[in-house]
Amino acid sequence: MTTPGAGSVPDAPPVCYRHTDRETWIRCQRCSRPICPDCMRSAAVGFQCPTCVKEGARSTRQTRTPYGGQRVSDPRLTTFVLIGLNVLVWLGIQATGGSDSRLLDKLALLPDSALTRYSDGTVALVRGVSDGAWWQPMTSAFTHVELLHIGLNMLTLYFLGPVLENVLGRSRFLALYLVSALAGSAAVMLFANPHAQTLGASGAIFGLMGGLAVVAVKARGQVQTLLALIAINLVFTFTASGISWQAHIGGLVGGAVIGTAMVYAPRSNRPLVQWGVTGAVLVASVLLIAAKATALA
Repeated sequence: MTTPGAGSVPDAPPVCYRHTDRETWIRCQRCSRPICPDCMRSAAVGFQCPTCVKEGARSTRQTRTPYGGQRVSDPRLTTFVLIGLNVLVWLGIQATGGSDSRLLDKLALLPDSALTRYSDGTVALVRGVSDGAWWQPMTSAFTHVELLHIGLNMLTLYFLGPVLENVLGRSRFLALYLVSALAGSAAVMLFANPHAQTLGASGAIFGLMGGLAVVAVKARGQVQTLLALIAINLVFTFTASGISWQAHIGGLVGGAVIGTAMVYAPRSNRPLVQWGVTGAVLVASVLLIAAKATALA
């Protein structure tokens, strides 16, 4: 009778996968490869090897978008919130009289105060930006009356918004949208009839088109298709009646400038350039609006 294992050769101790002359009984918590004390890297639990640490660092970097923004799990969220706000304002206007709504007169952009006659025969002075309605350059971008108007704007936002949020990140996308809207309002203040109301998200939408066009050029994407879309909308802008070309052009230019800063900023000081240019467009828009309002007062 023999003893089990008698005469067998004992297993050799494992050696470090990077230093094969060093015996070790420690293994990487991630890949289970043996590692010596010189290769041990502290992890949340136990130790990891240098290779797994590098792979983890690469995974962490992938949480950033190509242009430095924080990658989000659902790039549609901001778009849905913006659409929801526009719809809520539209419902409020419909519930208070539609085109005869006093709420509309508070939110729509009116550079200079003007008298308005309502359907009940009353006449009232509607305050404009020159008379202290400083909120109108922004609130007008969330204001619609006609169903077709809000429908087309929100449909375009639905298609463009998630693409840009996925590429830029949430905060940069939101900044592009809102500052483009303000740039459109600045152009309205400068070049439109000061006694005519302007409303709608079109300035912000054109800003998204301008920003996305720059992204497409940088990424060598479907530039021709996007430029054709912009061209068609510009033709419609200048040929159809009742459309504010000022808001469209202002938003387009503002969005293109901000988009250029977002995608072409050097990596070494990317946030500084991106937010610096965005802030410059914001400040310039506010100063132009204030200057025009002061001149009209």
